[in-house]
Amino acid sequence: MTQLDGPSHGPQAGGKPGHMVILLHGYGADGNDLIGLAPVLAPLMPDVVFHAPNAPERCEGSPFGYQWFPVSRLDPALALAGARSAAPVLDAYLDDKMAEHGLDESRTCLVGFSQGTMMALHVGLRRPKPLAGIVGFSGMLAGPEVLPAEIRSRPPVLLIHGDQDELLPHALSEHAAELLRQNGLGVGLHIAQGIGHGINDSGLSHAARFLLQALDLPMPAR
Repeated sequence: MTQLDGPSHGPQAGGKPGHMVILLHGYGADGNDLIGLAPVLAPLMPDVVFHAPNAPERCEGSPFGYQWFPVSRLDPALALAGARSAAPVLDAYLDDKMAEHGLDESRTCLVGFSQGTMMALHVGLRRPKPLAGIVGFSGMLAGPEVLPAEIRSRPPVLLIHGDQDELLPHALSEHAAELLRQNGLGVGLHIAQGIGHGINDSGLSHAARFLLQALDLPMPAR
């Protein structure tokens, strides 16, 4: 099986990490694309180690980037098949990183962007033990019709999406939030005004507060 690798950051406090955040990039990008969030988040959560693996396949549409699975069009059936094909290697990466740092699911969060959100939701909801939390930026739920039969854990979820996203319309996150709630999950939803397919300060601020709460870390003084 392919082994994932990519950049890491922290923990800012030094020493052994007490918590972990895995950042999953979008189609055509790489781990360096999202590890840039870590220096912004790390001062708020100094015992967290951040990892941003490169997806397992070289990208068909971007020769310098990676993909979790091929994307020919916005087809939920293809997204489900792709997420299923990439899930074992991401699951193995999570297991390896938790073992490396002596952490478990209760101290681990997934943060995805776009295709990385599809992977975070697909893998995170099918692990036997619930993760501390999942943040999904600008993504969608792959194969929503099979989730009721396949869900194994119910971590808290925050979905964030720009209302001007032309690549993946924000309605996809709204639909995902509703379906996840129907399946017993606690879900937060933030629609970022005037934002396209990307992450802005408002969305990142919501994500930071969610991660601090999910990892049971102290909120910074205002």
